[in-house]
Amino acid sequence: MTSQERVMTALDFGTPDRVPRFDEFWPEWVTLWRRERPQYADVNPRERYGIDIQIVVGDESIAPSRAETLEETAAGVLRRDGWGRVVRTIPGGYFYEQVENALEDKRDLDKLHFDPPDMASRYQSYDAGMPALKERTCVFAKTGGPFIRTYFVRGEVNYLMDMVQDPAFAAELTMRIADHLIAVGLEELRRWDLYDTGVWIFDDMASAQSPMFSPQTAEAILVPAWAKMVSTFKAAGARKVILHSDGNIGPLLDRFIDIGFDGINPVEPNAGLSVAALRERYGHRLALLGGICNNQILPRGSREQIRQHTLEVLSAGREGGLVIGTHSIGPDIPVESYEYYHELIEEYGRYPMGW
Repeated sequence: MTSQERVMTALDFGTPDRVPRFDEFWPEWVTLWRRERPQYADVNPRERYGIDIQIVVGDESIAPSRAETLEETAAGVLRRDGWGRVVRTIPGGYFYEQVENALEDKRDLDKLHFDPPDMASRYQSYDAGMPALKERTCVFAKTGGPFIRTYFVRGEVNYLMDMVQDPAFAAELTMRIADHLIAVGLEELRRWDLYDTGVWIFDDMASAQSPMFSPQTAEAILVPAWAKMVSTFKAAGARKVILHSDGNIGPLLDRFIDIGFDGINPVEPNAGLSVAALRERYGHRLALLGGICNNQILPRGSREQIRQHTLEVLSAGREGGLVIGTHSIGPDIPVESYEYYHELIEEYGRYPMGW
């Protein structure tokens, strides 16, 4: 089977040749891997470990034409990005500090600038290589989600306060951002011809304990935006729409299924999400993409713990509906542990699962 055939069969709750795989590798882990496995010096870990899914995204920011560097010193860089934010980064730093927002004053909502979603420059990084990429892997389009992208524009604290103090404004801003993301996603589907796979909506919204807002707040402000995104993508022909969010999104899962999401990722065990329990609860109503613990088991677990955990996750895919993987593979995960996990899914992750 090709990667696309394998993944889409699994998402349809069929049984492909083996359980599909999806991991993202930190550059630091790849450096460690190549140092410990010099025979792979010129090998891509995605190819070595049979990763089946590739997520592609254009420049989905609202105003990429207005991005500029404001200040650059030895201490760091201050720049305005395509979301209208002023962000500060420091040398060697992975994250950034958001020091200014595009929409500081709610009264300026109608002044918010959006570049055209079909600007060719948004998509040119993937245009030329897309045919070859689709031959090697199962490619999905990606957009951000209305929660995370709205707080990019408004600021995280401001947006959370708006949800409580001015829900009508929060809902209006959220839908405007959602409409922009829909337009970008539709252009990705059209331009790269990804209708046969679909779209992933990345909308990190939760801590390890719970979402950052109540279900009631979600219903009033975010559900209409999520629902419009899913229904519009599917009406355009997208075969699947997958939701990515770190953390414990368990309190919202019933609503996500009602909205029409076909699956969730990364299903983090450290956030209380168990693929076995979710499969028992939702059956064939929800595909599960992820499930492997990269917080405790892979970084620090014994071989027996890794084995038991991996087999438990695989068992949730006996009838399909599973793409196995982690949130990501970072440098805290020993190469030996990851390779042992890979050996297990090679041995036990093939259909029919008779073990």
